[in-house]
Order: sequence, then structure tokens, then C-alpha cells
Amino acid sequence: MAALLQRRLFCSKVSQTHRQQRQWSVKQVTKSNFKDSLEEFRTLLSSSDFIAVSLQNTGSFNAPWHRVSPFDTPDTAYLKARYAADRFQLLQFAVCPFKITDGSKVTAHPYNFHLFPRDELNLGMPSYSFSCQPSFLTAMARQGFDFNACINDGISYLSRAQESMAKVRMGNPIPICNFMQSSTTPPTVADSIFKERIKSRLKHWKHGLDNSSTKTEEALVSSLRKLISGFEQYSSRPCITIDVCSDRQVQLVIEVVGEFSDDLVPLILPSKGGEVQSVRVVLTSSKEDKDLLEMEIQNLEYNHNQKVRGFREVIDLISASQKPVVSHNTLNDFAFIHSKFIAPLPPSLNEFVSSLSIVFPSIFDVNHLMKETGALEKCTNLFAAKSYLKNRFFAPIDIDIQHQALSNEGKIHGQNVVRICQLFAKLCSVLRITSTAMELGNKHVASGLEGCANIFNSFSRRPQEPVDGDIRIWTKSPRKASCEDLVFLWGFGDRLSTRMLKGLLQGAHDIFSEEFDVRLVDNSCAIVVFWQSGLAQVFLDAMNSDKISGSLRDMVSEGLRAVGYRTYKRACELGLWEVDLADSLEKAMEDVDCSDKSDSGTKPSEIYWCNDLMINLDDL
Repeated sequence: MAALLQRRLFCSKVSQTHRQQRQWSVKQVTKSNFKDSLEEFRTLLSSSDFIAVSLQNTGSFNAPWHRVSPFDTPDTAYLKARYAADRFQLLQFAVCPFKITDGSKVTAHPYNFHLFPRDELNLGMPSYSFSCQPSFLTAMARQGFDFNACINDGISYLSRAQESMAKVRMGNPIPICNFMQSSTTPPTVADSIFKERIKSRLKHWKHGLDNSSTKTEEALVSSLRKLISGFEQYSSRPCITIDVCSDRQVQLVIEVVGEFSDDLVPLILPSKGGEVQSVRVVLTSSKEDKDLLEMEIQNLEYNHNQKVRGFREVIDLISASQKPVVSHNTLNDFAFIHSKFIAPLPPSLNEFVSSLSIVFPSIFDVNHLMKETGALEKCTNLFAAKSYLKNRFFAPIDIDIQHQALSNEGKIHGQNVVRICQLFAKLCSVLRITSTAMELGNKHVASGLEGCANIFNSFSRRPQEPVDGDIRIWTKSPRKASCEDLVFLWGFGDRLSTRMLKGLLQGAHDIFSEEFDVRLVDNSCAIVVFWQSGLAQVFLDAMNSDKISGSLRDMVSEGLRAVGYRTYKRACELGLWEVDLADSLEKAMEDVDCSDKSDSGTKPSEIYWCNDLMINLDDL
């Protein structure tokens, strides 16, 4: 198949204007036009086959070692992505439903939503504060991003978890269908006594209502009678509020109401703290009136949801469509999406993937698809990758944007999402995934794409991890190395280059007469990979030995420190995100007992050392 692929030239067919400016018409959406754009997006989504997404954040890392590196396993890479998603904020979210026809035509509908986490409900959500990385804001400013408009007219949102909390804090009535199912717990004597009490109270309440309806009294006397008797009203209908102490009592009240009369509608009233405070029972005059009340409650809940969810309506529509989502940086992008729109990120990568698959069953990363062409295996940077593809593949793509930009939409915000559509279509053409094979009936995708879905280790701006969970290391050719063969060094002094440090180590101990490589992680720390298995542990034992001698002894006395990969992993797990990696490793060493316990029974991971770069969409 590689021979067939190499006979094709990788290029795109765009207009002269696009060739010069590389800009497409992207609809800019703010709070003022969000409602109309949402309905339009809903319609276009139903007629599309894929959805591309591209995010603009306020930052991604606070220190050089916080970004995903070649020596990161998928687990540590996820921990870094989780830290960034929790710390930084989304300001732009570009979405583009698209379909590919005739193998070379992309019909796209790009939208760029401007977001801001405004606390519109005065509940302290979605965010009290967030961090900003100056380089990210500078890049946005150069593109003409209007920060004032973002703050004043950006669309707010709540995640699904935050929405549940907001409903509780606001104390809105909850229909019983949204509360709980029938309990299978066998009834107790206390349950029977409680149910009889509720029956008696409902009977007395209804009897009082019947008597008051037959009497003709003045308005003042009638009001006083209702006040003294405890009569209430909900939506112009008589009601009674029954206090409860537990969810079990809520279920018992619902059972009694169902047995007592068909014209009663129970509603759950939560307290501000989240616990169930009471059950409100509303009396309707007929079946039609009962249906009308239930419809009113549904409409009230729908309007409340619209107000609370904000931009998350878009996320919910994408999720409900169950259509494949295409991204260029899946782990980082979907860590942000999960954190901001679904729920707080879980502690491990496996839990994250499991949670995310419920919302988005099929996610494709164009970086991983690039590897399927074999294009990146011989390229060490982006420009070499572009040259490799240009000389070997032919895949003309015509981009058809259905709507035209308005007068205030001439800026370049959201362009990357169209580039993702274009690149995905090219890769499908190169990989011979035809439009007929892309039929999404019965919620499945083409067989050529099935093995490429939900890969979350092609995630960084730096090197890309392969599918097996290893980390890629490149010299003249990729080489595997176990994480057990990596050592982190610090305390070797300032202003040392990689070459100088390697020279010092070669004369420090006999172990460095064997093949090894060194790379600076940041200004404080370096990583050493031993190409002979077991030498890393020998070196660590020598560092901690009383018999240490020679220049290595002098380096240790001057402050040289060394730890294995487990300590680095533990620093990430503990959230020790200091500016210098050396400081984080020092703190992680203090937690040796926990580290040993957490690593027991863990299978060592392998890595690949590499210098290749992630695809930069701005260069396509």
C-alpha cells in the first residue's frame, strides 16, 4: 500500500485569494447572535458527516517541563494535559460540521464561538479565576482578537456537573422523573407509620379544599382561612408542601401520592445545600389540567436549561449526533472540553478515555492519520514532513464554504478548524477511504478509519507517541528505551549545554563508557537514557553508595542528584508543578513510601526518543 501511496502528490485546490491569504469565511458567534446561530448550527449538523473542532486557550503550560515531552508516557502526558485544562481557559471554540463528497470536495460550515466564563447566575460558576500565558495572548492580539468584546459579549456556559449544582442551589422544583427510580428496599415499620401519616395529611388537606369550595365567603375571610389552614398555591393551583428528612422519605411520599389520587403531581424541592428539603404536591382539576401542568414544568425546565447551559448547548448537540469528531490535538483539546463542559477531569488516563467515550464515541486525530501514511517516520520536523508529502502524494481538495462572512467577520479567527477539515479530507484520499466508505449508517465509520479512532497519544505540539503507549525518541532512526533506563539529573550547575554535560558524565564513571544520550529538560534538570538495560539502576546505586569515588564523587558533593522515572511520574501524580523540574523531583523524593506503594505491580513503559514536531496547521 505504501508504494501506491507514494505515487500520489499531496496538494490542495483552492482559489487564488485563498492561496494568497489562506482565509475562509468563518461565522463569528457571540452572545448577541448565539440563539439564532445555534438553531442554524443544529440544522447543518444533521446534514453533515463529521465535525471538526479547534480551540484557542489562554495558555498550555507555565514552565518548559510542563509541556508534553518525548519522554512522557501516555499517563504522564495526560496528567500534564489535565493540569493545563484545569488552570487555563477557553476563549474561542471553532466548530465545523462538514461532509466529503466525490472524494475531493469538502462542504463545510465553520463557526467560531467566542467564550467567556461569566458568572451570570451569581453562583461562582463556571470559574472564579484562570491563568494566562503571555505568548498566547500576544498571538491572539496580533490576529486582531478583541478582548473587550470577548469579556462583554462572550458566551458563558456551565458544565454538566456544574449545571446539576446550579439547579440545586437555585432551588427550582424537580419533576420526579428526573429524581429517582422506584426503590426495591423492603418496607420497615417506620416506613409504614410515615406513609399512614402522609395519607392522613393529604386526606385532611383535600377535605379542607372541598369544604372551602362549597362555601361563599368574602375574599379577606377566605384568605385568612387559607393562611391559617396552611393552604398554598403553585401556578394558580392548590398545593401542599411536605417536609422530608431523607431520600427514602421522598420515595415514600411519591408512592403515597400515586396511590392516593391520579390528579396529584409531586415536585421535589431541593435545599440550597443540595439535600432534598421537601416535596410539593400540586392538585389539578382534570387530566387535561394535569397534562398542562406537566407541560408547563417541562417548558420551565427547558428555559432554565437554555439560560444555564449557554455554549454547552453546542457540545450537547455534537454529543447527541454521535458523529465522528476530528481534531489535531486530541488529548489537550478534549481535556479542555471534558473539564469545561462535562465534569472535572478524572485522575487517570483510562478513566478519562472511558468517560469521554460516553459523550464522544468516535474521535479522530489528524496527526495520527498522518502517521498512517508513513509520512512522519522519516521526517524530523514539520518542513521536512511537508516536503515529503508534497513530493509523494496527490490529493486535490476543493473547500466549499456555504455562508459568506459578514462585514465584521473579515478577521482570521477560527481558520484552523477549516484547515483540519481540509487535512482530514486529504488524508482520507491518500489512505483511499472513499466517500462511499464513509457512510455513517448504524453509527459506524469506514473500516479504514475504525482503527484510527480514539487515539489519545498523538497529543502534543512536540513529538508524537505511537499507538502502543510508548514515547518516541529519534536520533538517526527511532529507538526504543524502557522507562526503567531513564535517569533524571540535577544539581550539575548552570549554563551547561547538553554536549558539555555529556562530556562531564563520560569521565565521571565507568558506566558512561557504554552508549547513552543526554537532553536538558529545563535549566535545572537533564534526562539521561542508557541504551543498555539495567545500567540506569547501576548508576542510581552508585550515586547512593558510600564507595563512590572519582569525579562522580566530586559532582555529588557539589550537589548532583539523580532519580529514576518513577519519581518523575510521582511528581506528576502529586501535582508538584513547580517552575523548575528539579524542585518538583526534590519534593517527590520526600514521598518515597507512597511512591513505592503506587508503583508496585506496575508494568514498566517503553519510550521512543524523538525530535519531530506536531503538525502546525498554520503552515499548511
